Amino acid sequence: MQERGFDHLVSDYQSRDKADYTAESWAPFAKALTAADVVADDTSASKSDVAAAKTKLQTAASELEPLQSSFETITNDTFWNDTDGNPIYSQGGGVFKFGDTYYWYGVHYLGAESYRANPTRKYDDQVSFRSIPVYSSQDLVNWKFENRVATTSTDAGDGATMGGAGWIGRLGVTYNENTGKYVLAVQMWHPGRGGHGVLLLQGDSPTDSFDFGHFQTWVENSPTSGTGDQTVFTDDDGTDYLIFSNREGRSRGFVSKFRESDSLRIEPGVEIRRGDGREGNAMFKLDGKYYHAASDLHGWNTSVNYVNESTSGNIQGDYSGEFVLDGTEMDYSHVTQTGFFVTVNGTEQSTVIYAGDRWADFAWNGIGYNQWVPITKTGSRPEFHSMSQWQFNATTGEWRAGPANNYILNPDIQADRIIVSNVRGWQRTGGWSTNVEGGANGSRFALQVGDSGGVEQRIESVPSGEYTLSLHARGSSGQVVVTGANGSQRTLSVPSSGGWTQRELTGIELPSGAATVTVRASGSGGFTVDQLSLVKTDDGPPPEPPGPRYEAESAAAECQGTIDSDHAGFSGTGFCNGDQAAGAYAQFTVTPEADAGTATVEVRFANGASDGNARPANLVVNGTTVDTVSFESTGAWSTWATKTLTVSLDEGDNTIRLDPTTAAGLPNVDYLEVGTTT
Repeated sequence: MQERGFDHLVSDYQSRDKADYTAESWAPFAKALTAADVVADDTSASKSDVAAAKTKLQTAASELEPLQSSFETITNDTFWNDTDGNPIYSQGGGVFKFGDTYYWYGVHYLGAESYRANPTRKYDDQVSFRSIPVYSSQDLVNWKFENRVATTSTDAGDGATMGGAGWIGRLGVTYNENTGKYVLAVQMWHPGRGGHGVLLLQGDSPTDSFDFGHFQTWVENSPTSGTGDQTVFTDDDGTDYLIFSNREGRSRGFVSKFRESDSLRIEPGVEIRRGDGREGNAMFKLDGKYYHAASDLHGWNTSVNYVNESTSGNIQGDYSGEFVLDGTEMDYSHVTQTGFFVTVNGTEQSTVIYAGDRWADFAWNGIGYNQWVPITKTGSRPEFHSMSQWQFNATTGEWRAGPANNYILNPDIQADRIIVSNVRGWQRTGGWSTNVEGGANGSRFALQVGDSGGVEQRIESVPSGEYTLSLHARGSSGQVVVTGANGSQRTLSVPSSGGWTQRELTGIELPSGAATVTVRASGSGGFTVDQLSLVKTDDGPPPEPPGPRYEAESAAAECQGTIDSDHAGFSGTGFCNGDQAAGAYAQFTVTPEADAGTATVEVRFANGASDGNARPANLVVNGTTVDTVSFESTGAWSTWATKTLTVSLDEGDNTIRLDPTTAAGLPNVDYLEVGTTT
């Protein structure tokens, strides 16, 4: 038989260039591609022959390893466009990797068009279904529009079409190895099909126009027909699951397998949680554990993420009680509700991407429909990293803060969906505070403080450098103060004004570590601010001329581990990769250029551990412990940072030892640089 989807895939993969990939990954791919081409040309090939060839080709393609990769920038709080410059309309869907390509499916609603054209109001009841578009990407940042896999004219069974549905909702796509079909599972309420259920469509390629497969009104063990919210999760072994809640009340969470033979039926659900109503049900896997995440049930609005963690290696096994995902509290999950997750198993590390939803209908919580941020493991639990801009390498799995990242959380005062006296992310320091209707540039809310009081936000960590503070203000006068980890302060004094006026303070030098932003009123009147930002603009003043540099691989150094060179960006010929053990030290013998005295010592290191934890160590000088040092996460093993220390040195030779205090050992240590003694 001949299949247009299979022919399309073979043709697409024939465009890959051998010179772009490692020889080890290219060889099995080339073999699978040759075999698939033979099957594609064989008019007598059976359906099972085509499915088997397609599966082998797709598997080999998924293991292709590019020789070159780069960090691409993800910017949140904006509307996204595809590679042709057209709007991306995709909500309530998911990103799935088939072969070496990511495919993003979601729903295009009428309200998405209205909200993008004018994001200064709510658009209630504009949830009419337009289509399900699919976009493709190699890097998870630049998305090419491929097709509308389903439209209002798509067959929904029994003579009905999707255009006649009263609701088309959350969805996901699986690949069935037995049939070679791609199966799309989407929520549907259709008066012509008996009400609520899961509509299953299928296509011959990820970008095919999908056809009707089945409409399932009830999943066994759920107390209601249809589903509450749902997503599709594919495990490491290729098994596909529907993650969902019951439709009414949504107090119970379920995991159901897709039927193995063709993925056109949802098997009985296994209940994994019961409690308060939750929506946005989704699943991710990190360090061998499964995490079910969901949001508050209050009408497409923002909230923290509530998580249940598996207590075994079985996705349908037991789970812990519910807890709040760390990092989602300060700004209600970057002003979103749970959408879906994407796990990237890179050559350097695995990273989970949280894809949060913002809705025009009901909520009106900030600009842009899709907000994506990284999740790492911190200690024993995952941590959500709220960022307005970050950079991601889809090949290595590494990420880092973007150059225009705003380090203030809930800066547009959009996290709270109602008027409150304690604004999310901002702690009151006196007087009164509230969010008020009517923000700058037509946004929904602004922050207001009075009675000579105010609010403050403690930012857990900023990199050292020079920053610019920017905001819009109106009403009575006030001040905004930025305090660095070293106690340094810079104050922006804002005069009273009748309308919104942009204010800015430049040249704020901050050391690495925590920072605090304080907003306070000058008097009893209301000082109103909105659209606050604290963005790094420069690495700061040029450093003092460096003193002698002692490379970790040199004769003057001792490494309790190995000297490696497998992570880019190091100085010299390598770096110290210490053993993962307490006491596995790195030691340098240094000689000050001047007499005995106090010297500044800079340690260059990289900590790309997937758990995101700092690696502490004792600082031992000439055999005496003089301090403790915390080597924070740098986000990737190829991202290097410098830790500045102050030590007292004797005349002549001195030993400086970094002695780790936990079983994780040291970060990778590149070199130690010693300044002039004073």
